[in-house]
Amino acid sequence: MIGAKIIVECLKKEGVEVIFGYPGGSVIPLCDALYDSGIRFILTRHEQGAAHAADGYSRASGKIGVCLATSGPGATNLVTGISTAYMDSIPMIAITGQVATQLIGNDAFQEVDTTGITRPITKHNYLVKSTDQLCRIFKEAFYIAKTGKPGPVLIDIPADIQKSEADFNYPEKVEIRSYKPVYEGHPIQIEKTLSLVEKAERPVILAGGGVITSNAAGELKKFAEKAKIPVALTLMGLGGFPTQHPLHLGMAGMHGTRYANNAIMETDLLIAIGCRFDDRVTGKISEFAPNATIVHVDIDPVSIGKNVSVDVPIVGDAKFVLEQFVNNCPKTNTEEWLKKINMWKEKYPFTYKDTGNLKPQFIVETISRLTDGEAIIVTEVGQNQMWAAQYYKFKYPRTFISSGGLGTMGFGFPAAIGAQVACKDKTVIDIAGDGSIQMNIQELSTAVSEKIPVKVVILNNYYLGMVRQWQELFYKKRYAFTCLKEKQPDFVKLAEAYGALGYRVDKKEDLEKTLVKALNYNEGPVFVDCVVEPEENVFPMIPAGASLKEIIEGLA
Repeated sequence: MIGAKIIVECLKKEGVEVIFGYPGGSVIPLCDALYDSGIRFILTRHEQGAAHAADGYSRASGKIGVCLATSGPGATNLVTGISTAYMDSIPMIAITGQVATQLIGNDAFQEVDTTGITRPITKHNYLVKSTDQLCRIFKEAFYIAKTGKPGPVLIDIPADIQKSEADFNYPEKVEIRSYKPVYEGHPIQIEKTLSLVEKAERPVILAGGGVITSNAAGELKKFAEKAKIPVALTLMGLGGFPTQHPLHLGMAGMHGTRYANNAIMETDLLIAIGCRFDDRVTGKISEFAPNATIVHVDIDPVSIGKNVSVDVPIVGDAKFVLEQFVNNCPKTNTEEWLKKINMWKEKYPFTYKDTGNLKPQFIVETISRLTDGEAIIVTEVGQNQMWAAQYYKFKYPRTFISSGGLGTMGFGFPAAIGAQVACKDKTVIDIAGDGSIQMNIQELSTAVSEKIPVKVVILNNYYLGMVRQWQELFYKKRYAFTCLKEKQPDFVKLAEAYGALGYRVDKKEDLEKTLVKALNYNEGPVFVDCVVEPEENVFPMIPAGASLKEIIEGLA
């Protein structure tokens, strides 16, 4: 069997149903083998779009997304997408073509050192040197991508390897001597934590993306209810705990709820589960949770203690560790603490000034109401991302998809395409900005040709909004290179040029009926261009490097 067909059989063994990619000279043999393989190939219009689509597919489904690109510029165009997945611990397989084995190192046409370039942004990568290695490498790659702390794995395959003959012998098991992820927390550390829970008067759980990845939302809810502990979420943790639950504190950090940040600053026990304490969550580290004993649960031992000093480290999978907590949970007394938090909730809700004009917050609230919090919400990066995080009432995990770690503009639309392919019976909405949507707008052709019914709601303020906000607050309104108004395309005409449906909304009273029309259209993609107030800001906001106490509520 030739290498290309071996690859196809490997993918089938791993249950791969769809690949997002773009052909080229070094992957022609593989593309030929895929042509009548039964695996769906979605031709994106750019390799970055393919990587983000595979990423969105993975986040929405919990399966491993797969993308394909040729050598040289094809492979390098995947880099941003691979890095996005790496920063958010998303399991993904990137397959790249490479020049023929005998040409490697000779500066051949479309040759780059793909494994060298991607080593810092992959969990692992491979350069295949023999067709006999293909089965073992694919088995290992899928295993590494989805176990332990998940992440992208790249397989670089020279063109001649794809054409050479070998036997197909797919391994039953993987044995990697130096790679043994730990799933259950150490009993002594579990016992220590539960003893602290029993004594704590003001405990808080901080749940991150690890809760989503490990499918631990059910266990988190059980533990929080049993121990009567309120739950704050990181951006990547949204959906991991129901928004309407009385113990829900909302998102913590730079644009989080005042009551979540207050709770973290006053807690005497912080139990962090599956989060990495990035700077947007902690603010000034030396003043983060100053009164708290800190427990940190993470499957990646390197993440524990990396940013914040930890009193009780627990290496383990969030689902397994939370089960251990639930099974041995002591009685607690948090009634007074919960009363205080409820007082903060009443005093400091998310709010904005209703001027009668179309506001982005109102748009997200309306989307949330019309979908009953059950849509898959994908975002770009910037103000649109934060408003979606603040005002959409998420009920379930895997329904908020966003580039949290890398903050990749242009992520949302192709990721939404991937999410819709993974979840064809669900409503998928990309909440976008007018700047970010233009970064991968060519994928509208992909969505049209594949009849993917993703909805794109553009919060069009004619600015690169988040950068403009910082310029307004910290740079005396010197809007350097952030105004897009002079050269802004007509998004409705642009959608129609691609063969998609396009609507424009510029009045508050027209929003709901237009969104209903968009939500009911399932023949292909829809753009809804919402012209919003140009200088609306995301509040509350904690300036970069400030403590969680230093909250800007709005402008005077």
